[in-house]
Amino acid sequence: MKFLKLFWKGLRLYLLPLSVGLLCWILMTQVLFLGYVPTSSMEPTIPAGSYILGCRIFSEPKVGDIIIFERDEKLMVKRVAATPGDVVVWDELKYIEGVARPQRKEAACTVPDGCYFVLGDNTQDSWDARYWDDPWVSRNIIVLFFIFK
Repeated sequence: MKFLKLFWKGLRLYLLPLSVGLLCWILMTQVLFLGYVPTSSMEPTIPAGSYILGCRIFSEPKVGDIIIFERDEKLMVKRVAATPGDVVVWDELKYIEGVARPQRKEAACTVPDGCYFVLGDNTQDSWDARYWDDPWVSRNIIVLFFIFK
């Protein structure tokens, strides 16, 4: 019995720090996201070299929302420019000067269900959906999103 009292007294000493540590770990792996933006593709909204904090729990993104998604085994930060059902007209988009424009079979496309069309805020320094063979970001690869108002 004396052993149990000593054990419980020693355990209580570590219980609070362990609980706080476990809570922080759960928050950072399941709810929050801390990231680094190395490029200027989202300037002036998010300057190159910025650290960002986002939320992994979200509803459907809307036009204007900033999302983080995984593409080519990298996390990317872009703004939603079109949602499912919206029409993207390729010739109306601005392209990076000096970079070849991709050849598209059609002049316009409709964003498929469960997908989004995303662009960087800095159109002269953003490798985004304008240049990808498959320009759609599927809902299931979105990690989290921010709302900047």
